[in-house]
Amino acid sequence: MSAVPQEESPHKGKTGLRRVINATRYSLEGFAAAARHEDAFRMEVLLFMVLAPVALWLGSTGVERALLVGCLLLVLIVELLNSAVEAAVDRISFENHRLAKRAKDIGSAAVMLSLVNAAVVWLLILLS
Repeated sequence: MSAVPQEESPHKGKTGLRRVINATRYSLEGFAAAARHEDAFRMEVLLFMVLAPVALWLGSTGVERALLVGCLLLVLIVELLNSAVEAAVDRISFENHRLAKRAKDIGSAAVMLSLVNAAVVWLLILLS
């Protein structure tokens, strides 16, 4: 008796251009949801909008500009992932549970480290 392989998700059936279009739409919906529901994401986007042009102006080489802007983008990426973890945990249950708290705290720590990373990169480049 052989087992029939199970698909991971019934939503993964699209391929080619349709998949690219769907992925783009889902990504834009994710940005909109984060902007609508996540205060920290909105603040970090505002920070990015202010600092990215400054980074392009202050960076003296392409590598410096890439590092200055890249570390800001990393903050946004980590914040999105943290928000996704928090939403998934909240979807399961709103009750206090040590594992839910641990997941949320670890996500928050990742955001903090990305902010520290951004500060260190900016200081190292600006002070050199």
